Amino acid sequence: MTAPIELYYWPTPNGWKITIMLEELGVPYVVKYINIGRGDQFQPDFLKISPNNRMPAIVDPDGPGGESISVFESGAILQYLGRKYGKFYPSDERARVDVDQWLFWQVGGLGPMAGQAHHFRQYAPERIAYGIDRYTNEVNRLYGVMNKRLADRPFLAGDYSIADMAAIGWVIPHENQGQDLNEFPNLKRWFDAVLARPAVKKAIEVGKEERARQKSLAEDEEAQKVLFGQRAR
Repeated sequence: MTAPIELYYWPTPNGWKITIMLEELGVPYVVKYINIGRGDQFQPDFLKISPNNRMPAIVDPDGPGGESISVFESGAILQYLGRKYGKFYPSDERARVDVDQWLFWQVGGLGPMAGQAHHFRQYAPERIAYGIDRYTNEVNRLYGVMNKRLADRPFLAGDYSIADMAAIGWVIPHENQGQDLNEFPNLKRWFDAVLARPAVKKAIEVGKEERARQKSLAEDEEAQKVLFGQRAR
C-alpha cells in the first residue's frame, strides 16, 4: 500500500488550495502543521522542502519513477497532483491552457492583492489610507474580472478545476477585503456553488482547531513580527 502524501500546511487561503484538491481526489494524506505565526516555516527540515519558507508544500512518497518527490508553491502542487491523478486538470492542451491562465491569474493577482488588502485593512500598525484604498480597489477590480468571466460559464475554466480550488480561498474572507459579493452576482453564484461541494466543506475545516488555539493575528504582535518583518537570512 502506498504511503500517504505528506502535506505541510496551515489553515490559510493558500493552504486550503491543497486540502481542497486532496479531498476532491480522495487520496490519503497526513497533515504536518507549519505554524506560520510561531516561525515553523524557518525550521531547517522544512526549508529543505520549501526553500522560500512558505507553506503549503507536499512530499509524495510515490513520485515519478516510484521515488519520493517534494513540491512547494501552491500552484505547482495543484498542477502536479492534477497531472498525477488525471483529475481537475485537463490533458487536452487548449483546455489546460484555459485552466493555467486562471490559475496563474490567482497566483499572481488575486492572492497577492487580497493579501495586501488584508494587511493594510487589519494588520498594519498604522492606518494608511492610500494603502487601504489601493488594495481594496484592486481586489474590487479583480472580483469584477471574475464576475465577467463567470457570466457565461459555471466555473473559471468551464468545468470545475484547480483554478477554482486556487481562487475560492481568497474569496472566502471577502468582507475583510472590503468587498460585498452582492455587487458581483455571477461571482456570488460561483462562490456558493464551490462552497457547497462536500470536499471543499471538509477541506476548509482542516486545522481549524489548531488555529483557534491562538490569538487572532490582528492581536498577536509576536506573530506579526514573524510574518511581516522578514528579511534575508
